Amino acid sequence: MMLRNSFLFILLLQFSFSFAQLNTEAAYGDISFNTDWRFQKGDPAGAEKSSFNDAAWRQLDLPHDWAIEGPFDKKYNARTGGLPVHGTAWYRKHFTIDKKYAGQQIAIAFDGIMNNSKVYINGTFVGERPFGYMGFEVDLTPYIKFGEENVISIRVAPEDLASRWYSGAGIYRNTYLKINSPVHVPQWGTYITTPEVSDQKAIVKIETTVKNAVDKKARVTMTTTILDAHKKEVASNSQKIKLDKSSEQVVIEEIAVNSPTRWDIEHPYLYEVVTQIKKGNTLIDEYHSTLGIRTISFDAKKGFFLNEKPVELNGVCMHHDLGPLGAAVNYRATERQMQIMQSMGVNALRTSHNPPSPEMLEVCDKLGIVVIDEAFDEWKIPKVINGYNKFFDEWHERDLRDMIKRDRNHPSIIMWSIGNEIIEQREKDGWKVAKMLNDICHDEDHTRPTTAGFNNYGGAFKNKLAYQIDIVGLNYKPYDYAATIKENPDMILYGSETSSQTSSRGSYHLPITYDHQKETLQVSSYDVTVGPPWAYPPDVEFDVQAENPSFLGEFMWTGFDYLGEPTPYGGRDNSTDGYWNADWPVHASYFAPVDLCGFPKDRYYLYQSHWTTKPMVHVLPHWNWEGKEGEEIPVFAYTNCDEVELIVNGKSMGRKVKGVDTTDIPAEFRGFEKGMYTSKYRLSWNVPYQPGSLKVIGYKDGKALAEKTIKTAKKASNIRLTPDRTEITADGKDLSFIEVDITDADGNLIPLADNQVHFSVIGAGSLVAVGNGNPASLESFQDTKIKAFNGKCLVIVKSAKAAGNITISATSKGLESSKIIVRTK
Repeated sequence: MMLRNSFLFILLLQFSFSFAQLNTEAAYGDISFNTDWRFQKGDPAGAEKSSFNDAAWRQLDLPHDWAIEGPFDKKYNARTGGLPVHGTAWYRKHFTIDKKYAGQQIAIAFDGIMNNSKVYINGTFVGERPFGYMGFEVDLTPYIKFGEENVISIRVAPEDLASRWYSGAGIYRNTYLKINSPVHVPQWGTYITTPEVSDQKAIVKIETTVKNAVDKKARVTMTTTILDAHKKEVASNSQKIKLDKSSEQVVIEEIAVNSPTRWDIEHPYLYEVVTQIKKGNTLIDEYHSTLGIRTISFDAKKGFFLNEKPVELNGVCMHHDLGPLGAAVNYRATERQMQIMQSMGVNALRTSHNPPSPEMLEVCDKLGIVVIDEAFDEWKIPKVINGYNKFFDEWHERDLRDMIKRDRNHPSIIMWSIGNEIIEQREKDGWKVAKMLNDICHDEDHTRPTTAGFNNYGGAFKNKLAYQIDIVGLNYKPYDYAATIKENPDMILYGSETSSQTSSRGSYHLPITYDHQKETLQVSSYDVTVGPPWAYPPDVEFDVQAENPSFLGEFMWTGFDYLGEPTPYGGRDNSTDGYWNADWPVHASYFAPVDLCGFPKDRYYLYQSHWTTKPMVHVLPHWNWEGKEGEEIPVFAYTNCDEVELIVNGKSMGRKVKGVDTTDIPAEFRGFEKGMYTSKYRLSWNVPYQPGSLKVIGYKDGKALAEKTIKTAKKASNIRLTPDRTEITADGKDLSFIEVDITDADGNLIPLADNQVHFSVIGAGSLVAVGNGNPASLESFQDTKIKAFNGKCLVIVKSAKAAGNITISATSKGLESSKIIVRTK
């Protein structure tokens, strides 16, 4: 994270309807520019002009994703969520900057606009960015009218068939107004490395770019201070700098930190680097950068090392949307996603298949999750006709360099990925593009290796793309791992995309079969269904990773369900005709162990049983099978204990030992003909159904350490509301995610309940979204009601800027109403 602020004065924006006046006592710095924008879909003539009348336009705050507002419609592409991710729209903001800032440098910074954005200030075109995932800054200085009203206008024009998943649309990431001294540290102006690290001392190398933006020489003093996690100074350096007119200078320092605390997965300790520039005794600029002191290394035989200790990568791939919130970035929503992933045992993230939000990297730094930062899903050859291929020639170098400059101070990042399943794998000269991108990465950052995810193993190796990067990612070919190692003994390898198992939370299809159901548009949560042709059960990857210990680990597809790509329904991958509406209304993925709302599926516990050590046990399916009395129901258990005992209606069905007692599951994938795959990660029993209860007990060394019970639910009678947090920050941004369960009078979940629940939110907050995790539901995320899906739904509330109580009420016909309070501070 890189921030700029000033501790001398407070910088405020005073808003009055459509314009903002900067406080006359303000100092220089970056300020949020998110509030009080006007928005209009369409492309009205003259919307870039200051004189354009936008009084009737909608007023809103950023970040904003217009597509998530819907409606779902079959005329849109299910591959991109069945939502209006394309079209043209304008954003405009009126603001005034006090005359006292005349002579300062004024800029606007966007963390991301989706996409094809063009920026105008007072009617003059000043900048653009086709790529929606990359932030950029536009200099407004020559065009600002100090002491008068200014108007910034932004045209956004995302195209149809521009993405293979839900992208969102609009100014969906944060925006900042920058007021800088003529001499300042520019955007992404520090590069921090730790060339020497030991328990006794770390050498912190800081390369700081200092810019003089005016036609006059300058003399300044730059002081660099390193603060520990408690904001206590641990080291400092100061030096005088002479700057030529209209120039930039890179100042290199090496500062020793004694007895450093390392950043690692178990203890993600963060320092802060504060760069201050003074002219005489006057502070004219201050710039903040994140520092994590750690070492990384990779070995073809031994794997990945963090701080000289081996770490197996238990990774997930993630798209950028936040489920019912859409693509509009929110720190708490991002943090919640990764906390849920971490509780499953995840220690690594691949930002598939584009640069993440700054918030995601800040979260990973904070939680101790290592990251593969990925730049592109396409190079020159298209996967979809309006994808990045249209901009590659003109923009690839700037986009890649900017991503690395923006992100390289994050200790969480361990690799730069130059691409995912790029079509150039099949081309004789594709290696030339790979080498060019690889060289750019090393030019901008010499401390991390490069990588890419390959799905065309023959092409990637035959055409030499795999030999242009440092570490090779292999997608969906588990039975090719051993041969690849044998043929390339010095190559560092990992599973960059694995499994792609599909399932729906809480849906169980009997008998267990290979095929997904067309009638229900749901996939069985027994996690055995053969879905897309490249997919295979997680158990397969667990086995081949164990058989190939030199592999760094895996990144399973995907951590969270996401909008769009409703595989195994709807379409065919990498098809440039693009439309995936054959099985409408499905419009979201089934891939993840966690649904769109963040509710775990059963597969979450399968991964948890393999990736964590705290004793756990899980049992499935539900135990409501009216009409199947006496029929055998397959019961599965997942655990990280030694053995599990199943107790049905008080009677023990015996213990089974993990790794000894196995379960056969249907499977079909490359190298494995359609048949039964023997899993040593699942325990199972066939149990004649009678209403009552299932109880599992996990034993380790003979001791009972974990248990779980499922009971047959009776008639639905209650709504249970469970917030993830009962106290949130009164900042107008913080969120509480409230799980909504339909239960019987005893509190047992009704496993197939689909009651429609109505919500009321009053007090110091507002309702921002609802959801239920059903990939085939067309209910609006923006409504105040939604049907439960397999017993659950979600309501998300946001704090106001004043402290107080938020009262959330839930009602449903025939059920007892429920009410909870979330406090804001």
